[in-house]
Amino acid sequence: FLFAAAVLGTIGSGGGAGSGGAFGPYYPAEQALLAEHAGDRDRTTVFAGLSFVGVLAAALGAALAAVPHVVFVTGLGTRLDGYRILFWCTVLVGVAMAAIILPVREARPSHRIGGGRRPPPLSRRTRGLLVRFGVTNGINGLAIGFLGPILALWFHLRYGVDSAEIGALYFAINLGAVLPYLGVPWITRRLGGVVRTVVAVRVASAALLAVIPLMPSFALAGAVYLVRMLANAVSVPVRQSFVMGVVPAAERSRMAALSNLPARIGALAGPALVGVMLRTWWVGVPLELAAALQLAYSGLFWRYFRHVRPPEEGGATPPASEGTA
Repeated sequence: FLFAAAVLGTIGSGGGAGSGGAFGPYYPAEQALLAEHAGDRDRTTVFAGLSFVGVLAAALGAALAAVPHVVFVTGLGTRLDGYRILFWCTVLVGVAMAAIILPVREARPSHRIGGGRRPPPLSRRTRGLLVRFGVTNGINGLAIGFLGPILALWFHLRYGVDSAEIGALYFAINLGAVLPYLGVPWITRRLGGVVRTVVAVRVASAALLAVIPLMPSFALAGAVYLVRMLANAVSVPVRQSFVMGVVPAAERSRMAALSNLPARIGALAGPALVGVMLRTWWVGVPLELAAALQLAYSGLFWRYFRHVRPPEEGGATPPASEGTA
């Protein structure tokens, strides 16, 4: 059920390589559910597998970006009609995703405050981790806000390409990202653990992002962006698995939801700022700022978590949350 929901929910580049093939309001609960059933040894592999399926579906969604162009050249309607078709498809896919996820069940928590329905408060250790994840995710979210929502527009303004060409690029990115996901467990071992993996691939992807505005053609810019996204793809399931591995099982859903909230807030601010930049500054400024923010994210991630080890790397099993022992 979860894999089917990932397939439906990631049709479109919004759920592609950049997001690890999984996103949406239900995903914090899904992360906790996957971690609960996968176990420490297989958790990262399972997260990578979910991303693998989601990105395959995202490649299909990216290919559908050619629909407005096809509708126009075949005389079936205007380009606007083609975009309306895509929006309605998104609505239908969202409804289907919700219907598929409904049958998924998990064991109800047995430990509640006073026997009621309220969960116990987060443990002191988890609250400390939450603050650190919140800071790093907020910076990353702002970088995503500078990049994700406007990148297709940026390619159009910079190189004059249309939605069909941009869709072909995203199709190649999402199809190519399948290979890194298959190798995530091996890459993590080779780089010396999850924290080293996240930092290494994020630094590399930030450096590649900074180069993109300097490319003289869409073909070269697209090639650099493709390599950048393939590197960045590795970090997503690794980071998700790391978050789930270092907190107690009873606190995973809340950690997943609350730690990602700053990222959503940061992403909201980005597009408004980018609009001003594109009108008044050099067209490459948003991408350069996004690269700088992602470098800052990498540095803070290393500073905050280089001594935090999940159980599969020999770290201590997270203690039970307060009130649950």
